[in-house]
Amino acid sequence: MEPNSTAIIVGGSHSAAQLAPSLRQEGWQGRILIISDESFLPYHRPPLSKAYLAGEKDPESLLIRAAAFYEKANIEFMLDTRVDKIDRSAQLVTLSTGESLAYDKLALCTGSRVRKLPINGTELKGVHYLRNIADGNAIKADIKKESMAVIIGGGYIGLETAALLRKTGMQVTVLETMDRVLKRVTAPEVGAFYTRVHNEEGVVIKTGVIASKIIGAERAEAVVCNTGAQVDTDLVIVGIGIIPNTELAGDAGLKIDNGILVNEFAETDDPNIVAAGDCTNHPNQLLGRNIRLESVPNASEQAKSAAVSMCGNKKVYSTLPWFWSDQFDLKLQIAGLNQGYDQVIIRGDIHGSRSFVAWYLKEGQLIAADCVNRVKEFMIAKQALAGLKTIDTTKLADESVEPKELLI
Repeated sequence: MEPNSTAIIVGGSHSAAQLAPSLRQEGWQGRILIISDESFLPYHRPPLSKAYLAGEKDPESLLIRAAAFYEKANIEFMLDTRVDKIDRSAQLVTLSTGESLAYDKLALCTGSRVRKLPINGTELKGVHYLRNIADGNAIKADIKKESMAVIIGGGYIGLETAALLRKTGMQVTVLETMDRVLKRVTAPEVGAFYTRVHNEEGVVIKTGVIASKIIGAERAEAVVCNTGAQVDTDLVIVGIGIIPNTELAGDAGLKIDNGILVNEFAETDDPNIVAAGDCTNHPNQLLGRNIRLESVPNASEQAKSAAVSMCGNKKVYSTLPWFWSDQFDLKLQIAGLNQGYDQVIIRGDIHGSRSFVAWYLKEGQLIAADCVNRVKEFMIAKQALAGLKTIDTTKLADESVEPKELLI
């Protein structure tokens, strides 16, 4: 591109942090500007529910890249600024300041936001969501040893936060509306495993329970359930999922369907606009269908393809989805997506130990694996699911077979 060309990146997410330097690597010579409504440079979000709440990390240590890196690459930032409108025909963005900026290429890295709990009492002090550093700071101020916490939502974020708060000495109760934790994302055996471990660590888990209201004078004092039961608390954290930020793209007339629709090159239906990260719905050749992923690896890898497209070239984005979760002494690594599985094979003692693999099969073929404290099996699963190797499914449960010997 020409030296006087301008690339604007909307959002200070993981994908933005990768897309900007990738643009430079791909030969973009012009201006690169990241516009973010946060006060910080792009930072790692997964530690917010773990090391950050524990006080083991500060905002500076969360940064994906230091300020000096961006300065050296001549990447500019406008922080605490929101993009309110995109004028595609004029190739302009209008900011919350009222200013308008012209772009040659535009990247939407708008990420996602927390899903709000629609009940009375969420406005009380002591009720929190966890999505950004400001949320983390507010929660840290309310963490007090031996006080009580209620987590609403038994997904990964809820359980990670429960584990962290329990380690600080708080009494923790998790409320989950479904009949088991992690029901949307794991097999029953895996959900039962996490319930067992949390119970062993002193966390109380109540399933099949709906939080109907939060009560208190000025601060949250209790969560009232649909059963009429009341759980006393000093702190409430709500973790009931996230929503992709697609409104800006939708208002500009871009195609939206559970995310901003992009092709395998991260291109929208506007030739001058790309998108990457949590906010996109994109095709995955390995899976043979469109998906929207909420993961750091997805955000980073898709951003690389978006940068190539902005420079007028093509690079297909089609990588294996993978995720992780840290709770207590458990390192969960997930390879693939288990939707549609019809068989689960367990490797290891899932009932008595804290190390196992849940292999997910569909019509006899491996489609995903949940690996708890099993790094070797995780690496094997990634190779098999990426089509680099073939795995012998008849030996998946046999612990006498070394992980590397599962590949044929």
